[in-house]
This record gives sequence, C-alpha cells and structure tokens, in this order.
Amino acid sequence: MVEDELPKCAANFSPLTPLTFIERAAKVYPDKESVIYGRRRFTWKLTMERCRRLASALVANRILPGHTVAVVAPNVPAMYDIHFGVPMSGAVLNTINTRLDARTMAVLLQHSAAKLIFVDTEFVPVVRQAVELWAAEQPGLERPPLIHVKDEEDEALEAQLRRGLFEELPEYEDFILHGQPNFATRMPDDEWDSISINYTSGTTSHPKGVVYSHRGAYLNSLALAMDWGMRAEPVYLWTLPMFHANGWCFPWIVAAMGGTNVCLRHVAAKPIHAAIKGNGVTHMCGAPVVLTIIANSHEFEARPVAHEIEFMTAAAPPPAATLAKMEGLGFRMTHAYGLTECYGPALSCAWKAEWDRLPLEERARIKARQGVGHLALPDAEVLDPKTLTPVRRDGETLGEVMIRGHVVMKGYLNNPKATRDAFHGGWFHTGDLGVMHPDGYIELKDRSKDIIISGGENISSIEVESVLYRHPQILEAAVVARPHEFWGETPCAFVTLKSNSDPLSEKAVVEYCREHLPHYMIPRTVVFQALPKTITGKVQKNVLRERAKALGPSTAVSKL
Repeated sequence: MVEDELPKCAANFSPLTPLTFIERAAKVYPDKESVIYGRRRFTWKLTMERCRRLASALVANRILPGHTVAVVAPNVPAMYDIHFGVPMSGAVLNTINTRLDARTMAVLLQHSAAKLIFVDTEFVPVVRQAVELWAAEQPGLERPPLIHVKDEEDEALEAQLRRGLFEELPEYEDFILHGQPNFATRMPDDEWDSISINYTSGTTSHPKGVVYSHRGAYLNSLALAMDWGMRAEPVYLWTLPMFHANGWCFPWIVAAMGGTNVCLRHVAAKPIHAAIKGNGVTHMCGAPVVLTIIANSHEFEARPVAHEIEFMTAAAPPPAATLAKMEGLGFRMTHAYGLTECYGPALSCAWKAEWDRLPLEERARIKARQGVGHLALPDAEVLDPKTLTPVRRDGETLGEVMIRGHVVMKGYLNNPKATRDAFHGGWFHTGDLGVMHPDGYIELKDRSKDIIISGGENISSIEVESVLYRHPQILEAAVVARPHEFWGETPCAFVTLKSNSDPLSEKAVVEYCREHLPHYMIPRTVVFQALPKTITGKVQKNVLRERAKALGPSTAVSKL
C-alpha cells in the first residue's frame, strides 16, 4: 500500500482552526487596517497583538482550556478581539444577545458555566442583575468577574451611562495591557474541540446551547467566502450582530481574506450610509429588518451607493419586491439560508450567468430561493419527515428541509435528548418546510408550524406575505392562521403601513390580494399594527397566532 510507504509527519496533521486566519493576516497584511470604528483605526499587526494580550490575560486569571468566557457587547472593536483572543487561550466563547432580559441572561450564564464575563458599558446593569439572579439560584457560587468594555469612541454614551457606577470594575483595555504581546496561542489539541457556544432563541426553561467546533468554524468560514465570491481585502460593514451565531463566522472570514472590519454600534440608515460612503464598504450582511431600514430610507433614496455592494441576507425569504428595491439602490443581493445549528448561512441561491439576462422581477423571484448547500455542506435535501425519502422535484411537493455535512453543530450543550431528536435518522431536522425544484434548488415555503391548512389546502404564509410586501403602502406583513368554523383555518394578515402612507382599509388589502393570489389564499382578516419581534429581530408569529386566536373563530363562509 502506498500509505504504508509514507511516514506520517505531525506537521501535516495540525487541527483545522480559524485561529490560523489571524496569524496569516498579521503576517501578510501587518499594516493594513483590520478594524475601523469611528475615528479609531487598528492594523492587523496591532489586532493580533491585542488578541494575544487578551489570551495571555485570561490564562493569568485562571481561565483554563474548556472554560466558558461570555461577552455581552455590540459590534465594537473589543467584540472582534474577543472572537480570537478567547479561543487563543483555549477557552470557549459564549456571545450573549444584548437584547435579553436579566432573567434569561442568568439562565444562559448558569447553563454555560461562564467563568468570566466581558460586558459593554451599556449592559453592565443588566449583566450585574443577571449574575445576582444566578447567585440566588446557586448559593455558594464563586461569581465570575466582570470586565468592563468601555466605548472610548462614543464619549456621549459613556458620560450618560457611567455616572461613577462602574469605577470599581476592571476595564478591558487595562486588562489586556497586562497580557503578553508574544503569547503563544493555545491551538486546539483536536479540531473537534469546542470553539464557541451560541444559544438559540427559545424558552429559558430548556436552553439550547449550540456548540461549534474549531473544524466547523474553519470549514464554514472558507466555504462561505468561496460561495459568496469574496475576494481578498474586502471591506466588511458590521450590520449583523457578532453575537448572532458568531456573526455567521464573518469575524473569522474577514481575517482569512485580509479584509477590514467596519464596526457600527447601532444599526440605522444614517450611520450605515455614512460608513459605506466613508470607508468604501464592499460587503455586508443582515437580517430582513436591515433590508427594510435601507429600502425605506430617505438617505439611500436621495443618495444611492456609488459602487455595487454585496449584501447577504438570511432568515425568512425577503419579498421579491424588497430584493428588487435593494438592487435598484446599488446592492447586489444574495439570499442565504441557515440556522444557528449550521454556523449561520449554509445554503444560498448559487447564481448562474444566464439568469443575468432575465427581467429584474424574475431575477428577484429566483434569488428568493434558498438554493443549494455550499462546499462544506454537501447534503441538503427536502425529505418526507416520516419516511426520510426525497420528495418529487416538481417545485410543489412539500417536505422538510434536512441537512448533513461538515458544518452542522456538535450538538446542544448538556442536552442529549434534544441532540438525538435533532439528528434522528442521520439528518439534522431543520423544522422548515420547502420544495425541491427540478434544477435541484430548494425553496423554503414555511416553518412546519406556520403552514395554514384551509379546507384541506396547504397555504404558505410566506407566499401570501410576499404579495402583501409588494403593496406600495405596506412596510411589513406577517400572515398566520385564524380559526374558522367551516374551513378550519383561514389566513389572517397583520400589516404595518409605511410612515408616510395614506390610510388603507382592510377591504383594499383583500382586493389587492385577490388580484395576485388564488382565491383560497386570500386573507380573510387584516389587522393593522406594529409587528412583535424577537430579540434577534424575527417576527414573533407565535404571538400573532395567539392574537388571531383571540379574535375568535370566523364564521363567514365564502368560497375557497
């Protein structure tokens, strides 16, 4: 055998880890800007030194390999450092959603057994309260130290929030100053070692901590960059929270590509526009809410971007009208699909050159498909959830989207039952319903719990919403089932109008839908209100379902 003739060299079998990305960036691009935050500028050489100091300081503070280090902070430079510095110490990073309340934070900190917490000025009060609640639940707890991340760029915020309350907390810059600039990175012994924990947005009674490996983070970073066609030295604008699935791995991706991170503390049209104009942004990501902010902004309407920007969005499929609007403003849109359990986006609508010749609306319709898995996720299928056999590739037969490959989580932290259930039959079950088109592209139709069954017909709430979004006066729309005495369920639309919109009646919305939808899919109820959202900006359809249920069963028997 050839293999028996070749000696194995340990150097050829070093574990895969994204920590090698920043080492390369510091060598190849030492003087290139790595992070921009307002007036503050960092180079890759300096960022590497800061990450080494951070890792060294953590080790000096008794953080051991496998310990969890938490952080509660927005997209500021320290948050970027922490994505490398914590795993460089051998510890596991837990980025906590800044929008959580103290009770939920306490549950997550306890569940992950955090040994140290970095916390931005703005969130010190809620984190302190969370630690107090944790301590009350666990008497005798050695409370994890808090390291205060001061925002030196936002002086107004600091002056408003400090008020002498945080003087006793050690500050981040002082903390890393005591670390060694030449600290030797603690590379993982095994690439399957954990690099981070990310909590899904669920109930606090059964937290689901999604565990990522160094291997998965490495492979997803490279595959996602290749899938998106990202070239070397991109300028990436942070409108996606780094706390959300580790920013879809983009802290590591930007380092791998020798790029520049442009950080934003708050996501709003004016700072986004200014950051793009002032820094030559080439790439950005965001949930559909970011698209809404940009697409309905007077800032961008008056001054569209001067150069084309690659924009990747995920979560629920954006309406075709929104995608078309974004392209008109200068953004080249990529719609991806993923979950926290697969390191963020793992499927996308891989674009074909012949589609460029199609009309804008048709291109937008195709881009709304979730598409195919990237190079690190070879298996993405639509299967019958009972038999686990593929559905017909006709673009109509519903099944559950299931995946398997190199970038699926290790499992849920301390939750073996949930892990077993998620991987039943050797596939990761997403819980999303979709169809498979003849060309092998997946199109998401709905969450299994969001499908409306009316008179035996399956109605995709996403399809109804996409029509509502095309109405010129509608800003946001969500459709859920309302009980019906005869049909079982009928669509109930919750609608938010644009700020400058003229009044719109329920009858007018129904008539608009009648022009664009089959009769059985037309909403029978229209409610005008602001849409409730989760802490990650997703529409809370569970809340809307309860509100529709509270309206009582409809009795009108119109033909479906």
